[in-house]
Amino acid sequence: MTSEHFKMWESRFAGEDYVFGTAPNALLASCRDVLPKQGRALAIADGEGRNGVFLAECGLSVLSVDFSPAAQAKAHKLAAARGVTIETATADLMQWQWPGGFDVVAGIFFQFLTPEQRPRIFKNIRDALKPGGLLLIEGYRPKQLVYKTGGPSQVENLYTRELLEEAFGDFDNLSIREHDSEVAEGVGHAGISALIDLIGWKPK
Repeated sequence: MTSEHFKMWESRFAGEDYVFGTAPNALLASCRDVLPKQGRALAIADGEGRNGVFLAECGLSVLSVDFSPAAQAKAHKLAAARGVTIETATADLMQWQWPGGFDVVAGIFFQFLTPEQRPRIFKNIRDALKPGGLLLIEGYRPKQLVYKTGGPSQVENLYTRELLEEAFGDFDNLSIREHDSEVAEGVGHAGISALIDLIGWKPK
């Protein structure tokens, strides 16, 4: 991650408002019934903590990872307001020493990776999950460049079904859903959006 990119996001997260709101991502919220009742969850690029806090509210022990100290301070504030605790790690995902043994990994809109970086991070995600662990990913498809309601402006950073199938096609009960839906997640994600959702379990 470049220093300019870091400064941009740190500045964006520095305000009082939650850029992407405080409610969990819609995909994550819809999966409440399939989440394990206990265990360890990893929330990748979790920003101000809305998704990590939700996972903690579901009874999981959460590690929320982001590169922004300003965002993580707000994540702890949100957790306290909701009556839960989360653990945070301030890290660049490309440099981080990923721990393992997670029952759930949630990767929601982490689309700052270049095509060269993505295979390594996807491998780290696989390795972080326990056998039988649940993977939840939501991202934008290339059509999102038409809507311009959030996400990166580089088409190579966006997800296709083929890309996700190549990385996680061997997962059990794999579901990959492409849809255009209205998103209302703070000022950062607002409006009709071209989304792709992945739900699957690492093979035992």
